[in-house]
Amino acid sequence: MELIVNFIKINWVEIIGAIFGLLYLYYEYKADLKMWPAGIIMSSFYTFVFIHATFYSFACINIYYILAGIYGWIKWHKAINTNSEENTDIGLCHAPTRLFLPLSIASIVIFGIIVFILQTFTDSKVVYGDSFVTTISIVAMWMLAQKYIEQWLLLIVINIVSVFLYLYQDLYPTSIMYLIYSIVSVFGYIKWRKMVTQINK
Repeated sequence: MELIVNFIKINWVEIIGAIFGLLYLYYEYKADLKMWPAGIIMSSFYTFVFIHATFYSFACINIYYILAGIYGWIKWHKAINTNSEENTDIGLCHAPTRLFLPLSIASIVIFGIIVFILQTFTDSKVVYGDSFVTTISIVAMWMLAQKYIEQWLLLIVINIVSVFLYLYQDLYPTSIMYLIYSIVSVFGYIKWRKMVTQINK
């Protein structure tokens, strides 16, 4: 019991962040507007956690998540007000194929920039893993704000890679959270795809 209490005392910031992370995932799965405030709170806690763990680009990405969360919250809220009588799922849709090339190019450029910054200005021990997850996370968050269901496919990749990255840094509550994320992301994609299919009928 004492071991558990001490673990909580040492890791309470990460544990609270993980709890809000699971809330965020639950609401995201349901395409619920409440995912945005939950995500903003989660990212606030994880900014501190990642700085302490020398995941500098992850810390920066969580600042981006906070700003993107505010943007997404406003965007989804407007969609609900506009479409509340027509769509309960606020207009989820597939990403247009015309976006695949520009998003791929943008991802390569962002990845290169992050790798350069981490190698040049930080003591990060996981430069490429950190850069990869951060890059894909940026794209996935933007796709989520646009209500593209394919953001789940990116999240599946991100979450699986993150499990091993966080284990490497001894961030066990976060590793567990992302293991759950990996599983739920598969079901989230299936659920959102069904919701889009129902709209198009």
